[in-house]
Amino acid sequence: MNALHKQLAIPYPICRRLVIVFMLALGIFAPCTGVAIAEQQQRPASFQVARNDSAAAHSLANKIAALSPKVDREEANLLAQCAYVTVSQLRRQYRMFGTPIFNNFLIYHDIRKRGYCFQWAEDLLVALDTLKLDSLELHWGESNAGNWRENNCIVVTAKGQPFNRGIILDCWRHFGHLRWNAVTADEDPYVENRAYVHFVHAKSAAAANRHVALQTKIDRSSKATD
Repeated sequence: MNALHKQLAIPYPICRRLVIVFMLALGIFAPCTGVAIAEQQQRPASFQVARNDSAAAHSLANKIAALSPKVDREEANLLAQCAYVTVSQLRRQYRMFGTPIFNNFLIYHDIRKRGYCFQWAEDLLVALDTLKLDSLELHWGESNAGNWRENNCIVVTAKGQPFNRGIILDCWRHFGHLRWNAVTADEDPYVENRAYVHFVHAKSAAAANRHVALQTKIDRSSKATD
């Protein structure tokens, strides 16, 4: 070792302490960095909307963004895209056949395993919840509760807006295709059911912990009819 190297060399005890300090710093800051990265990765940048749905998704995004100046345009786009993609996937999974009422008949007799109106709404709500929206809120809407004409849907509002200012996202009444309109413009009178939103969230969390599907059997105890 020449003279210059001897001057630059770090004594072993000091070097060991520096390594320990460095490792402790990694232990302290790495988890925080990991959380930040994980949070950024939770929300996708966009969804691959089918070409025949792209114009409708864009129109829905515009309608959502127009709910309030405080609505984040990116969130409006993501919600619209996610809704159309999710409903398209559910339509293939549910294999909806005939009219909505006839499809209910098939489900009741176990010819189809899923596809009641509340199941469409539950699965759509769970998918939209993954977006972690800040400027928008998701509500559970129901009309004609408790009789054969009951329908359930998701209603989106700007954060803090009342339910009746929102936009209905409905699939069941339209043969598994997403349709949307203002709550006040719908042919049926919709009301909010906040308790059922909490119920869906709790059921989804329990299913995720068990690594099983949200619902594989008909839940006749909570929403038995449409």
